[in-house]
Order: sequence, then structure tokens, then C-alpha cells
Amino acid sequence: MNLSLAAPTPLEYFDALVQSDAQFPLLEAAISLAQDEYPHLDVQQVLDEVDQLLERIRRRIPADAPATHKLRMLNQFFFRELHFRGNVNDYYDPDNSYVSVVLHSRRGIPISLAVLWLELAQGLGLTARGVGFPGHFMVKVNLPQGQVVIDPFTGQSLSREELSERLEPYRRHHGLPDELDVPLGLYLQVAPSRDIIARMLSNLKEIHATREDWPHVVAVLNRLLVLLPQAWDAYRDRGLAHAELGHVPLAVQDLETYLSRAEEVLDIDAITVRVAELRRSLM
Repeated sequence: MNLSLAAPTPLEYFDALVQSDAQFPLLEAAISLAQDEYPHLDVQQVLDEVDQLLERIRRRIPADAPATHKLRMLNQFFFRELHFRGNVNDYYDPDNSYVSVVLHSRRGIPISLAVLWLELAQGLGLTARGVGFPGHFMVKVNLPQGQVVIDPFTGQSLSREELSERLEPYRRHHGLPDELDVPLGLYLQVAPSRDIIARMLSNLKEIHATREDWPHVVAVLNRLLVLLPQAWDAYRDRGLAHAELGHVPLAVQDLETYLSRAEEVLDIDAITVRVAELRRSLM
């Protein structure tokens, strides 16, 4: 009997990766996001390349070195020797979100650089985590002397004053009064791996939507809904993208899911009208 097992699709592979919060392979999941753009990407090869970088830095650090020394050596290696930094010339290039590309170009956005840096930091035994800071992803390390917050875009360690300054545009945008003294620590909480991948996907969705690249918008939102099945706004956005592509039944299905499940739907009238228009087009 001839048994042939079909290889999983990129979306099925991603689905398998993100099932468990307890065993969430952040780096592997982040690498896999590029498979929609680069279908022949070898995820294992990229993982091996990151492991090789980790071995290079490990060989330079004594096993009993203090955490401060490990952090200093890692930043020297990552930012100064390998020249990882933010892509200031083409910030909104989708490739900046693909870890496999960033690994070779050494250019990315804060969150993709952070994923690589975190893998190396944790491999060195540092207590390092991602931070979903408003508007700009950060990383932080707990040291015996206290907490260090680093901007992965530049490699700069940020003081409390500098972090507070970076919050000002966010506070103004959201109309937060000056007298509302929100503790800085509230903005420096650890970002779970699932949230990090969701933020990477949201970045990609915005980039593709701005370019009106609807097939890529749908592909990204397919992943986001595998990751966060109750992200009702994603149903709306995918439905609108399907409508742009002429996939009317799929558009109606997604938009009706959004209307029936989302709470506090501020755009209920506009979406209801859009669904009615789409239904008429089917007739």
C-alpha cells in the first residue's frame, strides 16, 4: 500500500507552532511568518544560523561570567560587530518584519531585531524579555543591580527619563492628562510570545493595507486569526480585504461574524451597509 503524507501548508505549520502558550517557540513562529512571501524558506536552516551565532558568542564568555558582563558582550557582538540596527532608510519594507531576511541584511524594525536579540540573550542565560512599549518594541534584562531597558533599534540603554519622554507622544495622542500619573512600570510589562507574534502580524497587515496589497492582507489575517481566534476586528479587516478582491461570499461571512461577535462595534452602521451592498451584488 502506497501511503503519501502531504507536507503541511505554511498556515497549518504555523497553527501547530502556536497551539500552546506554555511551549511557544517564539523564534520559530517569527521565522515562519515569511513563508507567505518566501514559500521555499527553510525554517530549520534559519534556526541553525541563529544557533551558530549563539555558539560564537558563547565561546567568548566564561560560563561563570556575571550577567552584566554577558549583557555587555552580547550588545557588543550584536550591535557593533554584527551591525544589527534599524532600517531607517526603508522602515516600512515588509522584509523588515521577516526574521530570515533581517538575519542576513542586519536591518529590521524594533520587534524583529528584538526576537533575534532575545534568542541570543536567553541562550546566554540572561533573564531577558520583550516589552510591548507603546509605538516602539523594547527588550529588558533583569540584573542584580536592577532592570535594564534596551531599544533594539539602536542598542541604546534607556533611562527612566528617556522612557518617559518617549511616552509623551503616546499620551498626547490618547489624550491622557498630565495629572494622570501612570507608573512607568505599567508600560514595561513583559510581552508574552503570543502577543509578540500578534504585534508582528499587525505591523505586516498595516504595511500591506497601506499598499492596498489585499492578497497579502488576507494571508496575514489568516495567521492572526489562527493565533487569536477571537480577534473580531481581524474578521472585519479580512472581510473588507476579501471584498476588495471580489471574494464576496467570504467577505460577507467575515463581516457578519464581526457584527455578531464583536462588542462595542463603533462602525456597525458602515459595516452593515457594506454587507447589504455585498449581498446585493451576489443577487
